[in-house]
Amino acid sequence: MKYRILGRTGVEVSEIGFGAWAIGGGWGLQSNDDSVNALKKALELGVNFIDTAAVYGNGKSEKVIGEVLKSWDKPVYVATKTPPVDGKWPPSPYCKSEDRYPETYLRANIDERRKNLGVDCIDLLQLHTWTRAWNRDPKPLDTLKKMQSEGKIRHIGISTPEQDQNSLIELIRKGYLDVIQVIYNIFEQEPVAELLPAALEHNVGVIIRVAFDEGSLTGKYSKGQTFPNDDFRNFFFQGDRLDRTVERVERINDEVSKLLPNGSYTLPDVALRFVLAHPAVSTVIPGIRNMNQAEANAKVSDLPPLPDLLIHKLRNHYWHRGIWYGGK
Repeated sequence: MKYRILGRTGVEVSEIGFGAWAIGGGWGLQSNDDSVNALKKALELGVNFIDTAAVYGNGKSEKVIGEVLKSWDKPVYVATKTPPVDGKWPPSPYCKSEDRYPETYLRANIDERRKNLGVDCIDLLQLHTWTRAWNRDPKPLDTLKKMQSEGKIRHIGISTPEQDQNSLIELIRKGYLDVIQVIYNIFEQEPVAELLPAALEHNVGVIIRVAFDEGSLTGKYSKGQTFPNDDFRNFFFQGDRLDRTVERVERINDEVSKLLPNGSYTLPDVALRFVLAHPAVSTVIPGIRNMNQAEANAKVSDLPPLPDLLIHKLRNHYWHRGIWYGGK
């Protein structure tokens, strides 16, 4: 496992982190034994960065992590996320920050995050979404700064709103954020234009989520495939979305096969190495729900970088499809 510095935090984190949504639920059946074993295997393989959130199983993911880390004797950096008070997601331009992230709510919610993880101080507390309407007067970040000075939070970040990831650029430039969490993958390459360069310039750590495009870039989905009603993918790939996506993944796979004919990289390997090729990226957090996935993802850090020609070819698969969460 190779390690990178998480921006101005100065913390050395594994290139491959542990995305802990699935161990909280929401991605089909998940046993507690699989969750615990997956996390332990990842740690044994050198993973030292874990990303979770309050909404991942209503705290279940955090509790599993906290329990496993009780018996782990090496440093592990854990990031979690606090959602806004119930309302539009992401917040609309008309939402007021003091309504969606009021100080009393933030304090109570973050205390719950600390309790679930079994820690006095959270390594990285991220607001789970944002709107640029709050950039002129980011009161919630002022609250987090106060909690940072009180020793309850070590570092501060925001997970980008899907529809407007560039909304964080102003906050980066003004020095509000230690870390950002970004959607970046072979399809979603817009962050390369401004967001990632801004983070690199201002030494802000970058966590990459959705590197597999909710699983499609692993190549394991097929046209007509369905998911359980309570599975997030049933929503994300509704209508004809999955079929259209599978067609594009097949074209990527054909290109990879031509340039890497010896089978030294799987499609998931390529998806992760593509993300890691950008110099602003600190760590990528693929979702991991069993030991096999832990092993498959962790080994990618030890693979050689992708050939420049393949990186160039993959850039042509940028898909400006809009944001599907909005119902398009």
